[in-house]
Amino acid sequence: MPGNVSSAGTAAVPAVVLAAALLHAVWNGLAHRVTDKLAGFTLMNLATTACAALMVCFTPVPDAAAWPFIVASAALQAVYQVLLLRAYQLGDFGQMYPIARGTSPLLVAVVSTTLLGQSLSAESLVGVAAISCGLAGLALTDGLPGRAQLPALAAAAGTGVVIAAYTIVDGVGVRHSDTVTGYIAWLFLCQGPVMPLIAWARRGRRLTARLRQVRWRGLTGGVLSLVAYGLVVWAQARGDLATIAALRETSIVMAALIATLIFRERFGYRRVLASATVMAGIVILELAQP
Repeated sequence: MPGNVSSAGTAAVPAVVLAAALLHAVWNGLAHRVTDKLAGFTLMNLATTACAALMVCFTPVPDAAAWPFIVASAALQAVYQVLLLRAYQLGDFGQMYPIARGTSPLLVAVVSTTLLGQSLSAESLVGVAAISCGLAGLALTDGLPGRAQLPALAAAAGTGVVIAAYTIVDGVGVRHSDTVTGYIAWLFLCQGPVMPLIAWARRGRRLTARLRQVRWRGLTGGVLSLVAYGLVVWAQARGDLATIAALRETSIVMAALIATLIFRERFGYRRVLASATVMAGIVILELAQP
């Protein structure tokens, strides 16, 4: 690759990651906004499955050693979809999204310290503390959560746990695949049909009519999710991973703006402060990684 092309690509990395963060917040906003969220998630997965089916025709097949990781990640991605769907059915977008995004890096940091014996730097400890305070602020923004709020908070936190799990699986699996694009294509192709099958089992033929009612938001959300993921992978091949991971978390602030300005949710300064604290903690934690 010519030097000037490489330099131009590297210079474009921050803008590409910010675009991916915006698309991630937008597709999650679409998923939350759809009235029939099961139908919306179904269409999103059908869109990503169709795109993945096209991708596998033009990408190498992953090495055999990567397939156990692809299968495991696909299963985790299916659980992630179910938990995210439930969180958006039960809670506000401006509260559920940052909790789901913030739980994952916090959990990875805690597990790496307690189970893997890795030490955290002073900067990492500050990041962990900030994320913890921000998540607590989001959970307690309306006072102590009552019994009715606990399922939504549990679904959002569970989403973050699964994000951490499939992030670790993919981080190892892609190193065994010999092809990043092939790994992504087959991963989406394997996990994409799960939600439509779940929806069909629950709704049967009644699902078809519901899909027509949300077709544009659902299909748009699915395409945006795949594009956002692809942009991040492109950036990771050209830029600093810690910086990219930190920039991705600007999606939390973007989601807060979407929740306030478009969805007219009662966000308030407490949620704004808590969301900003979660994002700041993640940025500190990611940049502190060696």
